[in-house]
Amino acid sequence: MNKPVLILETGAPLPSLRHHGGFGHWIRVAAGLRRGQFETVRVDAGEPLPDPASAAAVILSGSAAMVSDRLPWSESCAAWLREAHARALPMLGICYGHQLLAHALGGVVGNHPQGREMGTVEIVLDGEAEGDALLAGQPARFRVQMSHLQTVLERPPGTRVLAHSRHDRHAVLHFGGRCWGVQFHPEFSATHMRGYVRGRAPALRAEGLDPVGIEASVAPTPWARRLLRRFVRIALAGTERPR
Repeated sequence: MNKPVLILETGAPLPSLRHHGGFGHWIRVAAGLRRGQFETVRVDAGEPLPDPASAAAVILSGSAAMVSDRLPWSESCAAWLREAHARALPMLGICYGHQLLAHALGGVVGNHPQGREMGTVEIVLDGEAEGDALLAGQPARFRVQMSHLQTVLERPPGTRVLAHSRHDRHAVLHFGGRCWGVQFHPEFSATHMRGYVRGRAPALRAEGLDPVGIEASVAPTPWARRLLRRFVRIALAGTERPR
């Protein structure tokens, strides 16, 4: 039997969106993973992590938690990620997962100096993206769904910046080998994003942002989903290597 893609859930969607399933389900559907190709572990609920050697790859979800709080389950997961990275396991971190990978590998994560980034935004590929296996075939600019307060303030040593948004300079990071992090949510549909904007509306207003305008600007992000599916192809094929 082939090894599964391990989806590590570090949280759950807003209560108003849970009828769509958990983050693991959203990721599985967006990544095009079929039954038998994946396993899900709810790490924030204390479910045990398997031996990294038992997985073909790892996709690490987003969360409402904060990496800088260093919760016990999060720090245990960070230690596991360090081991998995040392074994060259293909990994993709999403939002919180992106930040946790950076923290695990020696970077610094904290509140973004300019506050929250939310909604459908454009990211721009940087020069380091040229020739990168994950971003091959992506346009120079494409839209993604963002929802975060914290960010990677300092990259781990040797990390390359592959893309940025106007708000965040670390929209896509390459941590070496077949290990990447994306600050955005490639698993979010426009419906998910609108639900998050509505759910965060009181906080957005308190921060001087316009939830009605943000929701009105939400749009599909097919190139972001394509990136998630490309990661799965790279991980399962085991033949493509980033430079």
